[in-house]
Amino acid sequence: MESSTPQPGGSFPRLRQLFNGKSTPGQGVDPKQRQVRFSIFFFFLTLFLITLLHDAYLASQVETIPYSTFKELVAQGKVENLVLAPDRIQGSHKEAKGPERRFVTVRVADPDLVKLLDEHKIPYSGSVENKWLPALLSWLLPVGLLVLFWSFMMRKMGSGPQGVLSIGKSKARIYAEKEVGVTFADVAGIDEAKAELEEIVEFLKTPGKFQRLGGRIPKGVLLVGAPGTGKTLLARAVAGEAGVPFYSLSGSDFVEMFVGVGAARVRDLFAQAKQNAPCIIFVDELDALGKARGVGVMGGHDEREQTLNQLLVEMDGFDTTAGVMIMAATNRPEILDPALLRPGRFDRHVAIDRPDIRGREAILKIHSRTVELAPDVDLKEVAGMTPGFAGADLANLVNEAALLAARRDLERVTMSEFREAVDRITGGLEKRNRAINPREKEIVSHHEAGHALVAMTLEHVDPVNKISIIPRGFGALGYTKQLPTEDRYLMTRTELVDRVAVLLGGRVAEELVFGDVSTGAQNDLQRASDIVGNMVTEYGMSERIGLRTYPRDPRPAYLEGQGGSPNRDFSEKTAQEIDEEVARLLEEAHTRVRAILGQRRELLGRLARLLLEREVLEGEELARFAREARGAEPAAPSVPPPSA
Repeated sequence: MESSTPQPGGSFPRLRQLFNGKSTPGQGVDPKQRQVRFSIFFFFLTLFLITLLHDAYLASQVETIPYSTFKELVAQGKVENLVLAPDRIQGSHKEAKGPERRFVTVRVADPDLVKLLDEHKIPYSGSVENKWLPALLSWLLPVGLLVLFWSFMMRKMGSGPQGVLSIGKSKARIYAEKEVGVTFADVAGIDEAKAELEEIVEFLKTPGKFQRLGGRIPKGVLLVGAPGTGKTLLARAVAGEAGVPFYSLSGSDFVEMFVGVGAARVRDLFAQAKQNAPCIIFVDELDALGKARGVGVMGGHDEREQTLNQLLVEMDGFDTTAGVMIMAATNRPEILDPALLRPGRFDRHVAIDRPDIRGREAILKIHSRTVELAPDVDLKEVAGMTPGFAGADLANLVNEAALLAARRDLERVTMSEFREAVDRITGGLEKRNRAINPREKEIVSHHEAGHALVAMTLEHVDPVNKISIIPRGFGALGYTKQLPTEDRYLMTRTELVDRVAVLLGGRVAEELVFGDVSTGAQNDLQRASDIVGNMVTEYGMSERIGLRTYPRDPRPAYLEGQGGSPNRDFSEKTAQEIDEEVARLLEEAHTRVRAILGQRRELLGRLARLLLEREVLEGEELARFAREARGAEPAAPSVPPPSA
């Protein structure tokens, strides 16, 4: 990431970096530099402490005596090894031993001292002190301490990530070429999106190929997709494939409470990127920065708009031939400002959808490369069990399965752990120890048996894969899991009607068996009402209402201002007709389900009793009930009825 552009501040950039703790734009602080600074600091600190300890040790070994006592010792001839200094006298007792032998005294003006020593024939010598060094230290030490304190305070204020003086600096996390560590080989399930970005990689590697023909690479690439679909991973893969530095930051990193800070950070980011071109700037959650202007009047509105304006200006002002590529990601493209989406800004929009079954299988293979899998693990089957899962969901699935295997002290992850991990992610944590009274457990078993039996009877629904009456999550006392045989993108009216019938199966089973209903069908009724309501108002599947759509849900219109309830452009009479049609379709589905379960009442009871006994049903047992439900074989009791 070394740049050929001269750096400001002198001709010794490495020395400046060493002591200031800074690096050239586009680089992080080198750990080796940080280690060198750490070593130099502790070297001087250790030397200072050793000097203090040495002086303290020597001071503790020398006895300080009054000058009068010293003269008495001289008169008695009990001193030797005298050293006369201008301000002190050092010597030794002749008769004392050990640490108390040496002494020191402060010298006073006594012109007869030398004569006294000569009279008693005591040998003595003088010492010459270097006074310029203490004088120099007395000046330099306070100044040095002041400089160190000032440097420390300025570093805290300016160079740190939370420094006051660095508030206008970009907060982008910078990854060098070797630090990205992600390539297209680590991305799966979004082959179309990868193909869209291949020419971006080729441009960053060989820009001359495009410039020779007069081509201009798009200035910006906007990655649009649901959370967890791999937008950030794909952006890093582009940087890894191209072998260029990668600037990563979030849209919220630009905006602060101080006006003008966001715009300054945008300028600083682009200045760093130009000095380290070719490189990639990746702005995650672009909607935090690029929300449509003129929307909302709350605090921070002006600052966000100034930041957005600066981003628009920078995107207009830089030349793509310099090798700076801007990539951004969002899962809310409908609220972005139109100026960001026009040609010349974010020219190319890459939609990243949830992977299909083949894509999920490829993603599972990538995430399971470091996991020890048992021979019975079929990743294709696991992919079929996870419709609608995004890449992040699949990574979490593999991790959950590995944790379950480790908890059970297994050597490898088996298919059982994958199945349990799917149930845990979709249904929540299993709660086998939850105390449920027998009456409620019986209601739950008949409720789930009703769902399953209706699904087994109808033709245009997904097959039942598993039934459980073990509580999961916060409120689920049981569940009936259906797995699609293939990925579907369209639903017919017949399929929607059958799906509503399956949702009502639990409620109707309670009515038939107990003559009463419980609150357990609340979620089923809500989902059924949503499906029927959309059939009437969104899909044009009602002959009475017709083909016109009547949006009911409050949702923000694309680039048309704030979210909220849309203006209703139909009359109260039409609204009443919609309500009546929804109620009629739900009642028809209810009557149909009562007829289905009424004809299979004995089979419903047997399935509920078996579920009470086993708690979980899957595999061949469910297949046998499915054949009986469709009349493929005569009914045969599988569990003896309870005795009176």
